Amino acid sequence: MFDYESLRLIWWVLLGVLLIGFALTDGFDLGTAALLPFVAKSDAERRMVINSIGPTWEGNQVWFILGGGAIFAAWPFVYAVSFSGFYLAMFLVLAALILRPVGFKYRSKKPDPAWRSRWDWALFVGGFVPALVFGVAVGNVLQGAPFRLDGDLRSFYEGSFLGLFTPFTLLAGLLSVAMLVLHGSAWVALKVEHGPVNDRARKFGSIAAVASLVLFAVGGFMATKLGFRMEVIADTFGPSNPLRTSTVAAPGAWLDNYGRYPWMMAAPILGFGGALLALAGILFRREWAAFGGSSLSATGIIATVGLSMFPYILPSSIDAHSSLTVWNASSSAKTLGIMLFCTCVFLPLVLAYTAWAFRVMRGRVTTAVAAIHPDYY
Repeated sequence: MFDYESLRLIWWVLLGVLLIGFALTDGFDLGTAALLPFVAKSDAERRMVINSIGPTWEGNQVWFILGGGAIFAAWPFVYAVSFSGFYLAMFLVLAALILRPVGFKYRSKKPDPAWRSRWDWALFVGGFVPALVFGVAVGNVLQGAPFRLDGDLRSFYEGSFLGLFTPFTLLAGLLSVAMLVLHGSAWVALKVEHGPVNDRARKFGSIAAVASLVLFAVGGFMATKLGFRMEVIADTFGPSNPLRTSTVAAPGAWLDNYGRYPWMMAAPILGFGGALLALAGILFRREWAAFGGSSLSATGIIATVGLSMFPYILPSSIDAHSSLTVWNASSSAKTLGIMLFCTCVFLPLVLAYTAWAFRVMRGRVTTAVAAIHPDYY
């Protein structure tokens, strides 16, 4: 039904959809967990906040699994290089994420305030650390990862864990935290009863909205000094072999696509406009507007990265000829075609179940529920 070039492009779009889906669903779980010790003071308040994400957080993680699976199956070169080169960072994320289910299950096992407080801070770590590391990872992708491929297409990563943290990547990490904290605060304001917790969530949400606007602007300016450019026209129908591509580091190249395709400016405009809408919704107590704005902002920020880098997925900072693109790092046309068929069948089921679950769990969470069920979370 589709030629090889079209299949590669479709899967590049689908990968972006999966990453955005993860940010919009599990993103507010991470943001809510990062806010937990600050917006809720008493045990009843904290249980109320936790119960706002408790019934759905496991289902939301499906998007994270789908994103990793899509990279593994559709872009095996990208998976091999990134998951091996960023191994310690990935381990840090997984260790932090493991704290989340453990925290949910264990905090209610004892009524001791110190016990529950420790698990609440564990939930904070489980929300803050992944949000930060995800942003740092995106920053490293934008500036290029220190890897190279030999003649047998074996990858060699020549960086270090501490080398992942540079001023630009840390700024990207802080932007990720601000973006997800904004999303989480909008969710808490939408889901919990009006009162002190709601007011604190709105306060932190307004701070996160302003931080998102500032960090996105500063990060965008710094990103204009980065980029890679192809020396020759890529063979979009050719076999996947990164060494067949000739590229060169070219500061400022991440702006090239906006000159060729002006419609791409919609992505950064959406990033800024969504944050402004979220801020207005928070200030004027329009919870749905705030949540919709934070969703649009996250969508715009992630789309800006992908559209700016196209066709690159993972450029190399030490050997530009090893850079991985949409055209040179994909699976075979047959594999992409089979995966597309499966996606067309199962993705609507995932979306339908997600919509059903959120419909069943609609409505605000109150402290009265926490009082009736004192051992639930």
